[in-house]
Amino acid sequence: MADDMKTANHPQADEGLIGFQDGAIEGRPAGVPSSYATGGSPRWTPEVIADIHAKSQLGRYQMRGFNAFNRHLPSFDELVIEPATMTRLPLEGYREQCETKVVLGDGLGKVEQPIELDIPIYVAAMSFGALSANAKAALARGARKAGTMTCTGEGGMLEEERAENRTLVYQLTPSRYMLDLDHIRQADGIEIAVGQGAKPGTGGLLLGMKVSERVARMRNLPMGVDQRATCRHPDFLGADDMAVKIEELREATNYRVPIFVKMGATRPYYDVAVAAKTGADVVVVDGLEGGTGASPAFLLDNTGVPTMAAIPAARRALDDTGMSGKVKLVIAGGIRSGIDVAKAMALGADAVMIGTGMLMALGCNSPRYLADYKALGTEPGACHHCHTGRCPVGITTQDPELVKRLHVDAAAERVYRYLTAMTMEATMLAKACGKSSLANLEPEDLRALTLEASAFTGVPLIGADRPFTW
Repeated sequence: MADDMKTANHPQADEGLIGFQDGAIEGRPAGVPSSYATGGSPRWTPEVIADIHAKSQLGRYQMRGFNAFNRHLPSFDELVIEPATMTRLPLEGYREQCETKVVLGDGLGKVEQPIELDIPIYVAAMSFGALSANAKAALARGARKAGTMTCTGEGGMLEEERAENRTLVYQLTPSRYMLDLDHIRQADGIEIAVGQGAKPGTGGLLLGMKVSERVARMRNLPMGVDQRATCRHPDFLGADDMAVKIEELREATNYRVPIFVKMGATRPYYDVAVAAKTGADVVVVDGLEGGTGASPAFLLDNTGVPTMAAIPAARRALDDTGMSGKVKLVIAGGIRSGIDVAKAMALGADAVMIGTGMLMALGCNSPRYLADYKALGTEPGACHHCHTGRCPVGITTQDPELVKRLHVDAAAERVYRYLTAMTMEATMLAKACGKSSLANLEPEDLRALTLEASAFTGVPLIGADRPFTW
């Protein structure tokens, strides 16, 4: 072999030098965007340079929690509500009512006990492991007080969550962590998770610092070891198999509870059509803006379909398959307020599911415990370190001392008040449009402010009163 093909036997480089520590500037570590000034190049931004420096030190991609930082995503802010004036009459704000109830699982006539919610908003699937037990209990109690529900997320049913909840959906994930038939039969619904909006096409991820003794016991995992769940179910590969699985679950629960299928928004028209035809009672579509406790950072900004664009495609799929009215459509991913709720329902959602907003109500990013934020290299309002297990406010951690900071009674009340406020916002907008039920909101009640929003949703462009098409 030629000399230039031989592998050189060089000594291992010093890790400090690999980490750019020679001549380092205090408080400005390499690999952190805030350490860099913004130059003139729109391509080589501080974020890009920091990411390359981080990867060149780590030898792998970066991990983080929270959700997408991509600033080029379409937003519900690009749609406005068109209230009634002369051609339609608005409802009187105090004397006339707007119905908020929603029933999930009644359309196919197969379920003995469909889920009846007082409001079309519920708490997203977030696992014990990703969240602390106090966070799960507070979400359940707040949801119960507001007349709505939560979902277990991956990793099994937590006793505190079942005890605090009126209505609880059990999530069946590809990993099958703590899959328990008794727990399935205690649930008020079953959600088959085939993906999530934040990182579609991949499985769940829980880093070792959050795999506590209790989490490890529930999931049958070793303590302190990173957990990467499988990305697809072991016992079904396509629509025919899923139909069999849904029927198995119906038999296991004696046809008592509805079956949900949750997916990340990737090919929403075709994926929703398939899920609806397999016999699911409810299809949950989670857009790109959905949150997560931990993910390879690059997936969050570069995979999936934004929520606003996914809703019309999902609704069209149900219309075209004749399943609208039979299969309910739940939308998730970046829903922040009752305004977003109203716009999502006008686009075609029957209900919405909220995760990150609920964590904010618990106290995520609240301006307290500043020293602990600084230890993570961040501050209130900018924290996205859910994956570290060092949550300063006790939400996304298993550290007993940090968990104590989340007071269940107070946190549950904040969740309830947040849900109440969102419902008030949504109903006020609906009544302004002359609608006596949130379910009556329709695309005609919307106008798009931008060409992109009009093209993505089919909503008429404001001023032109017709949708922009490519």
